[in-house]
Amino acid sequence: MHYRSFIRVVLTLLLLQWVLTTTAHAESELPRFLDVINVQDIYPGADKIGTPDGDPVVAPAFKQGEQIGYVFLTSDYVNTTGYSGKPIHQIVAINTSGIIQKALLVEHHEPIVLIGIPEKRITAILNDYVGMDVGKLVKGELDHNVDIVTGATVTVMVMDDNILRSAIKVARNYGLAGLKPEQKKSGPIAIINPDINEIEDWESLVREGSVRRLKLNLKQINEAYNQMDDFRASDVPEEGNDSEVFIELYAAVVSIPSIGRSLLGKGEYKNLMKKLKPGEQAIMLAGDGRFSFKGSGYVRGGIFDRFQIIQGDTSIRFHDQYHKRLRNIAAEGAPDLKDVDLFRTPADINFNAAEPWKLELLIGRDVGPTEKLFLTFNLDYKTPQKYLSFIEVKKTSSTENAEEPFWKKMWMLKIPEIIILGLGSIVLTLIFFFQDWLVKRPQLTERVRVSYLLFTLIVIGWYFNAQLSVVNILAMFNALISGFDWEYFLMEPLIFILWGSVAAALLFWGRGPYCGWLCPFGALQELINKVAKLFKIKQIAVPWKIHERIWTFKYLIFLFLFGISLYSLDWAEYLAEVEPFKTAIILKFVREWPFVIFALAVLIPGIFIERFYCRYLCPLGAALAIPGKMRMFSWLKRYKECGTPCQRCSNECMVQAIHPEGNINVNECLYCLHCQVVYFDDHACPVVIQKRLKRERHTVRSKAVAGAGKEKDKDKNIETSAIKVALQKKI
Repeated sequence: MHYRSFIRVVLTLLLLQWVLTTTAHAESELPRFLDVINVQDIYPGADKIGTPDGDPVVAPAFKQGEQIGYVFLTSDYVNTTGYSGKPIHQIVAINTSGIIQKALLVEHHEPIVLIGIPEKRITAILNDYVGMDVGKLVKGELDHNVDIVTGATVTVMVMDDNILRSAIKVARNYGLAGLKPEQKKSGPIAIINPDINEIEDWESLVREGSVRRLKLNLKQINEAYNQMDDFRASDVPEEGNDSEVFIELYAAVVSIPSIGRSLLGKGEYKNLMKKLKPGEQAIMLAGDGRFSFKGSGYVRGGIFDRFQIIQGDTSIRFHDQYHKRLRNIAAEGAPDLKDVDLFRTPADINFNAAEPWKLELLIGRDVGPTEKLFLTFNLDYKTPQKYLSFIEVKKTSSTENAEEPFWKKMWMLKIPEIIILGLGSIVLTLIFFFQDWLVKRPQLTERVRVSYLLFTLIVIGWYFNAQLSVVNILAMFNALISGFDWEYFLMEPLIFILWGSVAAALLFWGRGPYCGWLCPFGALQELINKVAKLFKIKQIAVPWKIHERIWTFKYLIFLFLFGISLYSLDWAEYLAEVEPFKTAIILKFVREWPFVIFALAVLIPGIFIERFYCRYLCPLGAALAIPGKMRMFSWLKRYKECGTPCQRCSNECMVQAIHPEGNINVNECLYCLHCQVVYFDDHACPVVIQKRLKRERHTVRSKAVAGAGKEKDKDKNIETSAIKVALQKKI
C-alpha cells in the first residue's frame, strides 16, 4: 500500500512539473490586456493589433494593413517588481523608427497608489514618454529626467526604468532607430582573474581605483539646485557650513577576490562566497555625511530608492533580500563610516564585474508639503586592470565550443568532498542494512553512533557546510510552480547528494536517517546532551500528554512558512531564520548577536531535554515527516508485550517517539536504534530477560538430572568393584 501511494505521488509531481515547466515561460500577460483595451488607447493611429509572438513577446501594430510599429508589455522584458513586491504591468507602443507612441499603466498593486496618492498623478507622467526617441536615448543625445511624484518615488522610478530598459531591448531586437542587437564580442575580452588574492590596505585600494568615491559638500548641493529651472529649488538651501560633507560615498566590487578579502576580511568574504549564487556579483557601498544613500524607504517597501547601478542598457535597483548590513570595513586604515552595506546583483541581470558601470545617486529636496525636486549624481566605477585577465573569444555557432555548464565545474571542484560524503552515506546504509548484527553489541553500537555524529557535525556540518534547510524544500516547490531547472539544484553538489540520500531514506526508513544521523545541528544537540549526562546533569522527562501536544508546533511552523512561500519566497527565507542552522553550523556562531542568542536559546534546553529543537520546533523535520509516512519497510522490531505492560523502550527513547501503547511513531522517530539494542539485550528487555531466565532454569534442571544419573552410576560402579574384591578375597 505504501509503495502504491508513493508511486502515485511521484507520478503526480512529475505531471505537475511537466505542465508547469512547459507553460511557465511560454505564457505572457500581454494577450490578456490586449483583449480588454481599445486599439486606439494602446497605439494611437493604429487600426489593428496583431497576434503576440516572439520571445520575449511583442504584438505588431497595423494601419490599413501596413505594419507601423510594435506593442509590448514591460514585464516580459525586465523585472518590474515594485514597492508592493508584485509586478507593475505597463504596455508600451513604439513605431518602426524607435519613437515611443504610448505608455500605459494597465495593472499594479502599489499600496501608495491604491490607498494614498491618486492614480491619475502617476499616470500623468506617462505622457512625457510620448515622442521619446529610443535611439537618441541610447546614444546619450537625449536628456531624460523623470518627473517623480512625491510619496511614490519607488513606484515612479520603477515604472520609468521599466519603460526605458524594455523599449531599448525591443528597439535592439527589431533594429529600430538604427540600433542593433548586442553582439558577443570577438577578440580579447576582460574577465576577473580569480588567482589574485593580495590583501591591501585602504589607502592602496583607493589609490588604485578598487574603491571609488563620490564626495559632495553642502556648497556643491546648493549650487546644483540653484541651476535648476524651478525657482523653488533655491528657496530651501541646505543649512550649514559650505564645506560640511553632504555625502561621502564609496563603492567597490567585493566579489573580486583581492578586493573582497581586503575590504570584508577573511570570515565575511568566505560567508559571501557561500551566499553568492552563479551569475551573482557583490558590491560594497559605504557612506557618511548628512545624507544617507540608503534612506528609510527600503524598510517600508523593500527597495532602495536613492540609488541604482547602470551598466550598458541594464539597470539594477536593489531589493532588501539582496542586502546585508556590515559593521565596518576590514581594510587597514579604513575610515569609520556611518553606513557600510553589501549588495548582491541578481543572477538574471548578468552584471559583469569586469566591465565599467556607474552608480546613479538620487537626491531629493522638499519644496512644498507634498512636493520634491530631484537631482542625480554619478559615481563611475572601472575595475583596475591588474585584476583582469584577457581571453580570446571567437565567433562561433551556438552549438560550437559551447561552454561547459557551471554546475559541472562545481562538481569537479568538490570531488574530494563528494567522495567523502558518498563514503559516509555508504557506511550509514550498511549500518541500517546490518542493524540486527550491530545492535546485539551495545558498546559497539554506542561507539559507532557517537563516531558518526562527530563525523556529521565536524565534517559534513562545520567543514563542508552541507546543512539542509526547510528553505531548500520551499525553493523546490517554488521552482515547480515557476519553472523547474535541474541546473539550479545541481550547483551545490553536496546539498544535492544529501537530498538524494534523504529521498532514498524516506522511501526505506522515513525521516530518521537524516534527522537522526546526517543533520549537523541534530548531531550538535545530541552530543551536547551526552556531555551533560556525563556530568550527571538531571534530565527532564516531558509528560506524555504535554509532549504529544507540543510536538505539533514544528508542523505548524512548517505550514506557516510554506504558506508564506506561496506569496513570497523571499519572505519565507527571512522567516526561516527560525532554523538556527545557518548561525550554528554554516557561520559557526560568527554572526550578529541576535542570531547567536537565538541559536543558544534553542540549544540550552537540549541540555535537559534531549533533542529539544528536533522534537518541538524544527520545520525541516516536520517537512520530512510528512512524506516519511510512505516508507515501504518497517525494520524496527517490537514484541507484543511492548507497551502492555512493558514501558522500558518508551521511557528510554531519546525523543519519546514510542507511544505508551508500544507502537513507534515514524513521524517522530530518529532511528537512533536504542530500542533495537534493548530489544535484543537479555539483561535489559523484560521479554528477553524472561526467555533468558527460562533457558537458564532449563539448563540448571538438565544439569541436575545429569548429575543425579552420574551419582547413581558411580554408586553402582563402587558396588560392583566391592563385589569383585570380595570374590577375589574369597577365592
